[in-house]
This record gives sequence, C-alpha cells and structure tokens, in this order.
Amino acid sequence: MGAHPGPAFWLVFVEFCANVSARFAMRALLRSRESQSVAVRDSVHSDVLEVHGAELASAYYGLRMAGDFCDFIRVGPTRVLFGLLDVAGGLNDTRSITSAAQHTFRTAGIELFARRDMNEADVMMELCLRLNQAVLKAAEGVRSCPAFAGSYDENLGIICYFNAGHTPGLIRDRNGISELPATGLPLGLFSHMTSDAPMVALEPGAALLLASRGVVEGKRKSQEFGMPRVKEALRKSNRAGAKEICVSVLDQMRLFMGNARTHNDATALALARNPQELAV
Repeated sequence: MGAHPGPAFWLVFVEFCANVSARFAMRALLRSRESQSVAVRDSVHSDVLEVHGAELASAYYGLRMAGDFCDFIRVGPTRVLFGLLDVAGGLNDTRSITSAAQHTFRTAGIELFARRDMNEADVMMELCLRLNQAVLKAAEGVRSCPAFAGSYDENLGIICYFNAGHTPGLIRDRNGISELPATGLPLGLFSHMTSDAPMVALEPGAALLLASRGVVEGKRKSQEFGMPRVKEALRKSNRAGAKEICVSVLDQMRLFMGNARTHNDATALALARNPQELAV
C-alpha cells in the first residue's frame, strides 16, 4: 500500500484550490461588470430620421415608467413634424392619453400641413388646440401635459414651434446657447387654451435640443441634474449629429446620478443641421 500524503502535500493542495477559486471568482466578476456595462449601453434606446441637410433623432434612458411621448413624421416633401409631450402620472395612468396624443399628432399633422396656402404658424397653433382636446378627452378631465412641438422646413432651415409649458428648447449655434421658453400653458388644463407659434432659424451646424422633465430633474441625493448641465452637455457636443447629442445628454445625466435610480422618463430629442459653407 502506498504512503499517505503528508501535511506539506495538503498545504500545497489547499493553496492550489484557493488560487483556482480566486481566478474563477475574478473571471465571474469581470463578466458581471462587462454585462452591466452592456446593459447600461443597451438601456439607451434611440430613433433617427434622416432629413435633407440635417438629422432628427430621439433617445430615452431605461424603462418607460411615466408619460413621455416623443414622435416625428414627414408631413410634406420638404417638411417634418416633431414633438415631445410629458403627461403627468404613471405609465398605467397615461397610456391611453399618450396613445390619443400620438394618433392626433400624426393624423392632424398630416391633414393640417396638406392644406393649400396654409400658414405654418396658424397650423401649429391649430395642432396645439387639437392635441389639447385629445388630452382632455382621453384623461376625462384635467391632466397636465407640457408639450413642445415644431415643424422644420428643410429648404429654409426654419423651425416653427409651440412650447406649451414644457422645459425650454435649447438652440446651439455660433453665438452660444439660447432658450426657447414657454409660449403657452401646458395642455390638458383648459378646454380653450392658446399658444403662440414663433419661428426660429437653424443655421448650418446649429442644433435644437429638447429634454424632458425627467432629464432635468434627474437626482443624486437631493441635487438635480438641472438645465445648466443639460446646456453644458449640448455645448460640448459641437459638430455632433442629432443621435450623438441625445445619447451624450443622457449619458451625462446617468453619470451624474451614479447608482441612483430615475423615477421618471428621461427623453431627449435633437435636430441637428449639417455644417456647410455659407454662401457668400
């Protein structure tokens, strides 16, 4: 019969097992971190619409949990319509409202812009009224719904918009960053409401950014991400496309929040005009 292993053998054997176990644990940790990184990247979802001389895109972070509604459609050979709405309430409370708003946004948008000799400002104000009626009807009462919608003329580079109590739209151009403040009250509050529809020119290389309340109010402890950080993220995204602008803003918000969870939809929409030489 062979000799039994001595204490030295068992000491080496235990050390070997410990090393193997540590290596497997480290590999599992690295795989976990890699999967978490992929999950973070995959949690930003985006849509892109190619327009003549520009790019229109939207993105949202994480899972839908409230009433953000974002959409854009073509309503003419040289014109696109885009909008971002934020219905107050949770996902189950707002699903029927956002569905009605989307239906109205698309059907009314196509109908209104198809009119002969239409006036763009009048059309945008009429669209605002119809969206307001759709929200009131679907909510069966009062329901605050801040909204920003605009039409973009590809030939002229001009945006006609209304801001019904939404966070300010941000324009980045060679002069810096300017705000497009509210032009009326939020939708869903009064049956007869009005909102102005001003116009703003988007010069080559300029961009428009819309950020939902969930982005601006993203918190780390008691501190909000805030509009100044949204502006800074837009400022740093110089010459970036619309999709890159949206993702950059959401990434900055996520990094600011750290491990904190967002309890609201975080949505960004951007329209970026391609840089080009200005005619002399």
